[in-house]
Amino acid sequence: MTLSPEVATRAAQLTYVLMIVLMMAGLYILASRDNLVKKLVGLGIFQSSVYLLYIAPGTLLGGTAPILDARFSVYSNPLPHVLILTAIVVGVATLALGLALVVRIRERYGTIDEDDIVDADNAEDAREGDAPSAEGDA
Repeated sequence: MTLSPEVATRAAQLTYVLMIVLMMAGLYILASRDNLVKKLVGLGIFQSSVYLLYIAPGTLLGGTAPILDARFSVYSNPLPHVLILTAIVVGVATLALGLALVVRIRERYGTIDEDDIVDADNAEDAREGDAPSAEGDA
C-alpha cells in the first residue's frame, strides 16, 4: 500500500506537532513542579519527544531493511533507530538513578518536595553556623 504525497506530508507534519507538544509538556512539568517524582516524569516525557524527533526523519515510507536484494530499491537507514535504542537505554538508566536519589532524599529529609528540602537544608546550615566548630576552637 502506498500513500499519496499529500497524506505522507500530513502524517510527517502531525508527527512534528506531536513532538513539539510532548517537548513543551515535559519542559513545563520540569520547570513548574516541586515534587521530585513529577520532575522525573516530566524528564521522561521530554526524552520521549527527543526520541520522536530523531526517529521521524529516519523513517522512509516504502523503505525496507538494508539487505541487498534485486526485489528492493528503497532502503531505510538503520542508524537513527540504533541511536534511539541506545538513547532509550540511557534514559531508563537516568530515570532509575533519579528514582534512587529521590528515595535517598526522602530518607534524609522526610519529603520529596523541592521547597521543603531547600528549607530544611538552609535550617541545617544555619544550625551548623551557630554551633562552635570542633576543629579551630581549641
